[in-house]
Amino acid sequence: MELRSGRRCLGTQPTRPRGAGRNCRPRRCRGGGVDHISELSDDLLIEVLVRLGGGAARTSVLSRRWRDLWSRLRGLSFRGIAYDPLKAALAQALPKPFFLDIDISDSIVPSKDFASLLGAAARLDPVELRVAARWVGPMPQIELPSFARATSITLNATYLCLAPPSADLNLPVLERLSITESSGRFDTRALITRCPRLRVLELVLCWYLDYISVHSATIEELLVIGRERLQSVDIVAPVLKKFTLRGLVSEGFRLSLLAPTVENLSWDCRFTWCFRPTEQRLHGSAEMWYLNDLKLETEERGFVLGLDMGRSDSITHVRSLQEMFQFPNISVLDLCLTTRGHVYGPVVLKLLKICNVIQKLKLVILFEKWSGACEPSCPCDQKQINWRSQNVFLISLEEVEIENFEGSGHEVDFLKLLFRCAPLTKVTVKLTSDVVVSRRGCKEAYKIFKANPAVECHVYHNGKEFIYMHDCISF
Repeated sequence: MELRSGRRCLGTQPTRPRGAGRNCRPRRCRGGGVDHISELSDDLLIEVLVRLGGGAARTSVLSRRWRDLWSRLRGLSFRGIAYDPLKAALAQALPKPFFLDIDISDSIVPSKDFASLLGAAARLDPVELRVAARWVGPMPQIELPSFARATSITLNATYLCLAPPSADLNLPVLERLSITESSGRFDTRALITRCPRLRVLELVLCWYLDYISVHSATIEELLVIGRERLQSVDIVAPVLKKFTLRGLVSEGFRLSLLAPTVENLSWDCRFTWCFRPTEQRLHGSAEMWYLNDLKLETEERGFVLGLDMGRSDSITHVRSLQEMFQFPNISVLDLCLTTRGHVYGPVVLKLLKICNVIQKLKLVILFEKWSGACEPSCPCDQKQINWRSQNVFLISLEEVEIENFEGSGHEVDFLKLLFRCAPLTKVTVKLTSDVVVSRRGCKEAYKIFKANPAVECHVYHNGKEFIYMHDCISF
């Protein structure tokens, strides 16, 4: 009981909290007040430290009472701490925390020091480990130590150069591994063999990692974001559900995919044709088409394949699209073609033979007006190709959309091929803004639509739909 004057009544003494510090006297703060917080039990003080997050270790400077409490936390977070005090703090921490978070991304760390930090983390043996460093100096390769309890490891270190996994490396319960910004090639397949329970693998912006091999009976999610030009990706994963691939791929790229249960694919592969114009040609010696970008996404209808392609000036190295990728059954084929005035029917026909179970075809034609039209002697439309009379069985193709239709003779022939080879139910044609809608090619397209009354046909010009009525145009 306390009087208004601040004096206590006789016989009333403050009770010492259970589990408080050894000193029975209440500690006083610098301002003269009593430090009641330090008199709390260790369990309560640890709860306070938990809420401080990464600043918990700094409380050791408050008083001797707080000095070692942080080392007993279930999770440890060290951020913005210099290497020497960080190493000393790790030496004081009690082993087997649940998570260990080390972030020294605001300073340059020599490789030998980074390797020492990994060794200190391995001695603590956390369940979840995250280590981030901004720079790792050029030193010999760093060997990943064993983590007997770790289920999740994230390494985000610029220029980290991993050594091949040793025979002693042991990651028996690791389920998630994420490596970002590493430098140098490392054997992904050998590393995965040390992780018998790995379910998620992320390889993000890893320098010089141009060959990736993932053979695993447990992996369910795979994320690959390349910084350098990928040469090869080899996957054998019977339970893989999600596969994301991003980045530049080289002219010799090859993807081998054996994943029968995959449901979610997301690919965005950009080809470096602009730097090496003599390479990356698609199959067809007389077509001279290069592949600029390939995208594969999963939508409600199924797999959607998007190809951004252009027309080259010369015939050079030729590779088949099927040599580079192994595709699932494609439901939607989305093509963007920079034709430079050339015939596109042959190359689209070859792609339709690859994706012969598609339900929808979307074709966007981009023109470069300065290039002019395709000359009669151009090899892309020589008579011996005879693409106009070919047949491809497109038993599932029901919907077609063509954007920037000019009404050229080869475009009309391509429309005839689609109506002949597929059970179409809907066709949408969007004319170029400067086309004369009464030109012969547009009228020929209308005759095709009129001859197939069961097909829902729409023609748009400058955003407005119009129809033909006895050679007259009605908007």
